[in-house]
Amino acid sequence: MTDSLLEIADRLYGLPLADFTPARDALAKEHKTDKAFAARIKALKKPSLAAWVVDLLVRRDAAQVDQVLSVGAALREAQANLDGEELRALTRQRRQLTAAVTTQARGLAHDEGVRVTQAVADQVEATLTAAILDEGAATAVRSGLLVAALTATGVGTADIAGALAVPEARGFVAAPREATPPPRPDLHVVPDPEADHKARRAATEVVHEAQAEVEAAREALTAAAEEVDALQARSLQLQAEVDELRGRIAQLESDLEENDDELADAEDVRSEAADTVAESEAALARAESALARLTDR
Repeated sequence: MTDSLLEIADRLYGLPLADFTPARDALAKEHKTDKAFAARIKALKKPSLAAWVVDLLVRRDAAQVDQVLSVGAALREAQANLDGEELRALTRQRRQLTAAVTTQARGLAHDEGVRVTQAVADQVEATLTAAILDEGAATAVRSGLLVAALTATGVGTADIAGALAVPEARGFVAAPREATPPPRPDLHVVPDPEADHKARRAATEVVHEAQAEVEAAREALTAAAEEVDALQARSLQLQAEVDELRGRIAQLESDLEENDDELADAEDVRSEAADTVAESEAALARAESALARLTDR
């Protein structure tokens, strides 16, 4: 009976990370008679290092993962019930648990000969936190078929579609995987003539990786410094504009006060002029009346 894509994916994502691509390509060739199915196998993405570490944890220490998921279920229930005290206690437990399980996951990767940097460990812990906060993310983690790390804020639903090897992985539970047995001891110890060369090469790789991390950190520092400089310049510009506007407001208030004084004077003059007009009109009326009486004689 032909294995399903899920069964094939389960085997592939349980392999050491370095073995994934050649094993996937070999399986695709084995199924070349079914071109569509072979293409689906070939399309399976190699997991990121953080996703592979989580997948390894799921297969090697399912009890730890189940503990994380049980805390997540309790936390979501406390949120639904608005139980503040229990929510605070579970939140503290969540932080302690994800940190401890991440350390365990780094140890499992180390046993497989894989070095996990702090940046990758942060992604692993973020994925475990997402599994606690979001039920969909919990299902994705338990599948053991992650190809990318997850993040969740607890608000809304985590986007897990692009983080799963296949859509059918929702609800799938990864098969457990035993630790890689240590190599059998060689009873005839033969000096490795390339030991020094291999050691130098390994040390060189470590140096190159450290240099890459330093370079990335420096680039991040440069970008942050440029952002700070730009914001400081913008702040100075805005402060200058504020000072200018305050000066303008002060001048306008002075002009307004002066105008109010002139307005009061003008209103007094208008009032006096109105009185004069009224008096003049009254005098005119008296004069016209007197002229009319003289004319009638």
